[in-house]
Amino acid sequence: METELHGFSYSVYTWIVRFALFEKGAEYSAVEVNPFSETGHPAHPFGKVPLLVHNGFRVYETSAITRFIDSAFSGPQLQPVDTQERARSDQIISVVDNYAYWPLVRRVSSQGYLNKALGSGVDQSELEAGLNAAPKVLSALNDLVSDQGLLKTGLLSLSDIHLGPMISYFQMAPEGAKLLQSYPQLFRWWNAISVQQGLEQSKPKLPRLG
Repeated sequence: METELHGFSYSVYTWIVRFALFEKGAEYSAVEVNPFSETGHPAHPFGKVPLLVHNGFRVYETSAITRFIDSAFSGPQLQPVDTQERARSDQIISVVDNYAYWPLVRRVSSQGYLNKALGSGVDQSELEAGLNAAPKVLSALNDLVSDQGLLKTGLLSLSDIHLGPMISYFQMAPEGAKLLQSYPQLFRWWNAISVQQGLEQSKPKLPRLG
């Protein structure tokens, strides 16, 4: 079987797919694509990443990719069997995609961490906007993770794999790390996921602050 992951090394969504592939023990080759170039990814109708190619089958959209990985590869099952637990896992993924990504990653992490580490200009208004929007998202996640994933079973689910890189990026910004501590259930979950080998092994090589 031949598997290619087309992605951008710093992309949080590419990180999520790498994390899922690691947990399944799947071998793959990485194809670096810059989605911020003029054309983006030529094989993606919206020019985005990630995109997975498995034996000629192409699939894009991260949640579709990770569910395909869980079904197509051997290894530990990453989706709960219980219908309510699976619905909760899917709900967390949806919350992350629709409400968490922009304030936590594109605003707080990009402005409070990545731009600083790369020596780029920091847009303070964007950082503040992200910090102002983050509490509503963190509060919802704080309620949802209490009966899901690592907190319940000690085993990873796709929702853990989806949320882990997002929170990892968020807490790299000092402002994000401080705010995260105000949400005890989510912070407890983060302490559990942050020591997982898969999260670290799939992490991009990032510049350091200071």
